Amino acid sequence: MTARGLIRFLFILYCVEVGTLLVMLPWSPYWDRLAIGLPMVELQLFTLRPWVRGAVTGFGLLHLVWSAHDLDAWLVGRRRRSAP
Repeated sequence: MTARGLIRFLFILYCVEVGTLLVMLPWSPYWDRLAIGLPMVELQLFTLRPWVRGAVTGFGLLHLVWSAHDLDAWLVGRRRRSAP
């Protein structure tokens, strides 16, 4: 594996991990505890709104789609290089 391939693989891994975290975290009890710990009441109320949670989840889904796209391109490129 070349350095470029390794960097691409690590980026795909990053996107999967961050995407999974951003999809699951806003709907967990941990999110509520984090929001309550914020210093401003307005910020607490803002982070607890369903549309904010949905926006964070959407951003996570975007990361997952991006990782799937890059993984597909990476695997296709590897297959083309290894074909005779």
